[in-house]
Amino acid sequence: METILISIGAFILAIGILVAVHEYGHYIVARWCDVKVLRYSIGFGKPLLTWYGRDADRTEYCISAIPLGGYVKLLDEREGNVPESELPRSFTHKSVAARVAILAAGPLMNFAFAIFAYWLMFVIGVPGAQPIIGEVTENSIASRAGVLGGDRIITVGGQQVATWDGAILFILDEMLSDQTIALQVSDGEGDAREIQLDIQGRIGELTEPGKLFDVLGMKPWVPIIPARVSEVTPGGPAELAGVQAGDLVVGADGEAIDSWTQWVTYVRARPGQVIAMELERDGRLVTIVASAGVAEEGGEQFGRLGMATEPPADLARKYLANQRYGFAASLTESVSRTWSMSELTVRMIGRMFTGDVSVKNISGPINIAEYAGYSARIGFAPFLNFLAIVSISLGILNLLPVPVLDGGQIVYQIAEAIKGSPLSERVQIIGQQIGIAMLIMVMSLAFYNDLSRFF
Repeated sequence: METILISIGAFILAIGILVAVHEYGHYIVARWCDVKVLRYSIGFGKPLLTWYGRDADRTEYCISAIPLGGYVKLLDEREGNVPESELPRSFTHKSVAARVAILAAGPLMNFAFAIFAYWLMFVIGVPGAQPIIGEVTENSIASRAGVLGGDRIITVGGQQVATWDGAILFILDEMLSDQTIALQVSDGEGDAREIQLDIQGRIGELTEPGKLFDVLGMKPWVPIIPARVSEVTPGGPAELAGVQAGDLVVGADGEAIDSWTQWVTYVRARPGQVIAMELERDGRLVTIVASAGVAEEGGEQFGRLGMATEPPADLARKYLANQRYGFAASLTESVSRTWSMSELTVRMIGRMFTGDVSVKNISGPINIAEYAGYSARIGFAPFLNFLAIVSISLGILNLLPVPVLDGGQIVYQIAEAIKGSPLSERVQIIGQQIGIAMLIMVMSLAFYNDLSRFF
C-alpha cells in the first residue's frame, strides 16, 4: 500500500509540475503579446482552489479536481462575445506570428524545463553502474559479435559512455538504423577492440519493453555480494527468530545460498511461508526458522524478513560511476542530453508509424505512475531524470500536427497565412473530430498496454 501511495503521489506531483510548466509557456507569451488571459488552470474539472491576479485583467488561477492536464483560457471571439473595447486583445485579432508563438510556447517550455532538470541532475551528480557486461548467451547477437563477459563498453556509435544509462540511450539510437551497432569494448586488462552487433531485421523484437538485453543476448554485470546480514529490522520476522547482524546466510531449506541477490529472490518468492535458514555465525553453523512477512508492491505480494546487507566498501569505487559536472559544463551536457532524447523520441515515434518499433512502448498513466514512484523512491536525481524524459515527450507530442494539440493549431494558423483568411468552421470541426478520434485510439492503446503489463 505504501508503494502505491508513493507512486500516486509522485505521479500527481510530476504531472502537476509538467503541466504548470507547459501552460506557463502559453500564459507568459500570451501576456507578452498583449492577449488577455482569462484563466490559468492546473487540472481539469471543478476548481478546488481559486484566486485572482491583482492586475487589471484579474486573471483567474485554479487548481482543479482532475490532475491529468491543464489549460490557459484566452480572450477569444470563437468562445463568446467579446466587448468591442477588448477586441484588440483577443487571440484571434493578433497576427499569425503572435498566435503561432503563443501556441508553440507550451511545448518549447517543456524542452526548456528538460534542460533545467538535466542541468540540476548533473550538478548534483548522477550515480550509475559502469557499463560492464555480465552473462553472454551462447549463439546470440552478442556472442556472434565477440562480446565477452567482463567486457566494459567504452563507446557506442563513437559516443563515449560512462554508465549503463548512457550506453542504453546510444544503443537505442544506433539500433533505429536497422543495420549494426558499433561498440568499442575493453577487457579487464584494458585492451580495447571494436565490435559490430548485427541487429538487421530485429528492431521489433529489440523494442519490446524489457526485451533489449534478452534479444541482444547479454546482460549488465551484477556484482556477487555475500548474503552477510549488516542490519536487522527491529520487531521484524528475522529479529524475532534470532537473526543477528554479522550472520552469513549460506543455505535455506536445504538449498545453498551464494549471494545476497539469490537470498532476496528466495525470500520474495515465499510470502507468509516458513523458511529454515542456515547461518554461519562466529565460525559455526546455526539453523534458525522464521516465518516470512507479507508485503505488497504493484498489486503483487512478496515475502520479507527484515534483513539488510551492506555492499563491500570498495564496490562503489570499482563498479559505479558518478556523472557530475560544474555549473557551466552541466549546462552543455544538459542541452546535449535534451537534444539526444528529443531526437530519439522523434525517431521512435516515426518507426512506430512504419511498424518497425513495437507500439507496446506507448505507456499510459498506470505505467507512468509506477515509474514515477520508482524513480522518486531511489533518489532526487533519478526523479529529475524521469521529469526530463516525460517533459520532452510532452513537448514532442504536443507539436504533432493533430488538430486538438498545439501542433495542429499551429498548422491551422500557417494555413491561414498561406490562404489569406481563416479556414472555414466546417474544416476546423472535421479536423477536431479526426484529432479526437486519433487521441482516443492512442489513449486506448496506452491503457491496454498498461493493463497488459499490470496483469
